Amino acid sequence: MSVETSKRPARNNGNVIVAAVCLAFFTGMIGMAYAAVPLYKMFCQATGYGGATKRATQQYADRVLDRAITVRFDANIAGVPWQFQPVQRSMTMKIGETVQAQYQAVNKFDRPVTGRATFNVQPELAGPYFNKVECFCFTDTTLEPGQTLDMPVVFYVDPDIVNVPELKDMKTITLSYTMFPVEKSKPVASSVPVKGSSKTISNTEANLGG
Repeated sequence: MSVETSKRPARNNGNVIVAAVCLAFFTGMIGMAYAAVPLYKMFCQATGYGGATKRATQQYADRVLDRAITVRFDANIAGVPWQFQPVQRSMTMKIGETVQAQYQAVNKFDRPVTGRATFNVQPELAGPYFNKVECFCFTDTTLEPGQTLDMPVVFYVDPDIVNVPELKDMKTITLSYTMFPVEKSKPVASSVPVKGSSKTISNTEANLGG
């Protein structure tokens, strides 16, 4: 046996080990990426980062400024067969004042459809100062065929927004929602025993008479 031939198995084993390490690293990175999605969503909701509105810890601001600001409302759909839109396109209120806006959804499909809304604020820097007290976002909503639903959002603009140099002269904020479809998981069939037999059938078969 030559020296070159004897080295070949060791070289092949080394390649296998390197490939296994790379695969494990790649799989781990994918897992971390998927885990980061819900964590990033929670981070955005808590801080307003990336244009996400901030969840209010109180219903009212600690003060109301004698200065008005206009909030524009935007609605989009992404694959859900609904008509989804704000009841009014804009609203002007005082900074720090708690107000309620209304969105409306209509199911245009011939069967029940479940949707879920995400949101953001423009400009992005205003996200941490847009405090929502009540919101339909990230909540699964099912509409029957032809059903219409009013969807309120209660919010206020934090007076501290005027202390931010980039935002102190801002007069308009845009609140945007996007509605996505939600696929409901199908029930898992379970087995029930057949009388007088060791045979079992699924619940679906039992309901259909076996």
